[in-house]
Formats: sequence, structure tokens, C-alpha cells
Amino acid sequence: MASQHTAVSFHQMKDGTIEDYALLARYESQYAAELPDRILARLEQLKFGISGYQVSRFEHSLQSATRAMRDGADVDWVVAALLHDIGDDLAPSNHDALAASVLAPFVREECAWVVRHHGIFQFAYYGDKVGSDPEARQKFAGHPYYDATIVFCERWDQTSFNPAYDSEPLSAFEPMVREVFLRNPWDERHLRPGVHAPLVSA
Repeated sequence: MASQHTAVSFHQMKDGTIEDYALLARYESQYAAELPDRILARLEQLKFGISGYQVSRFEHSLQSATRAMRDGADVDWVVAALLHDIGDDLAPSNHDALAASVLAPFVREECAWVVRHHGIFQFAYYGDKVGSDPEARQKFAGHPYYDATIVFCERWDQTSFNPAYDSEPLSAFEPMVREVFLRNPWDERHLRPGVHAPLVSA
């Protein structure tokens, strides 16, 4: 009976065998299938993040996603709204870039771009109060996703700090998170470069 290896044979990657990398591929496939669970768990950690607002970052995320869903946005937009601040705890200086990197292999290019740049677009609401340029977003004027980022920030992000808002629970979004993060990463059928989907249904 053949032995069942549970770890590779090498100490340096260059010494790995075909069998070693086949073993790793099996483990990586299983690990990838568990990505939605890790995303959801990380999102719940936002309950314990930055203080000072009237709602937690977790509640802010639920509010943003709830507004997106109620606006009739598609699943990519809703998941992008849900996760747009997921980088806050690990990357407070570039949380938008971290969140976009998590999303980018799985959602429409438009959604990842908007999440990556939402931080600078938000200065329109408070830049003049903290010594930053409220018009900093103008350097992206003319970009195909510029207008979508403005709508994302105006309707879903900057307005979602209301403790009285009736957000949907995380369980309402769990199927969407699973749908998105169980897609084949970097599949052009999902990335759809240059394609725009409305944030608000007509």
C-alpha cells in the first residue's frame, strides 16, 4: 500500500518534485474552498475595530451592503460594498487597496477599481476638515469608473454611519459572499474589463 504523504519532501522550493507540488495543489484547492468562511470571519472582526463612530465598522459594512442591495445593485456591487473596509484593521493607511486586492480576482474590474479608490473620493466629504484636498478625486476625472465611484461613496459609504438604520444581518449576504469567492479566480467571465453595471436599478 502506498504511503500517504502529508507534507512535501523539500526544504527549498527548487528541490520540490512533481509529487510534492501535486500534494500542495490538493491542499491549496481545499484551502481555497474555505475562503468564504475566512472572509466572513474577518468581516466579523470589524466589530472590534476603530472607535469614535456611532456604529462599528462591521455595522457600517452591513449598512453599506444593505443600501446597495436595496438599490437593486448586482451581487458584485453588494459584495464590494460589504467588504470595502475589510482592510481597516491590517492596513489603516491603505485599507482601500487591501480590500480591492481581496476582491480583484473574483469580481468585475469596475467594482475592484471603485473599492481601491474610494478612500480618496471620500475626501470630498471631509477633506477640508482634516487638511486634505476635498477635490483630490479630480485626478481621476475622465476614468471610465470615476462616476461609479462617486455614486458608491455618496449612496452607500458616506451615508452608512447611522445607528438607527435597519441593516440586513450578515446571514443575508453570506450566500453572495460564497457565490463570489467560490468563482474561479481571474476568470474573464467575472472580471469583465470595461463593463459597467448600474449601482442603482432603474
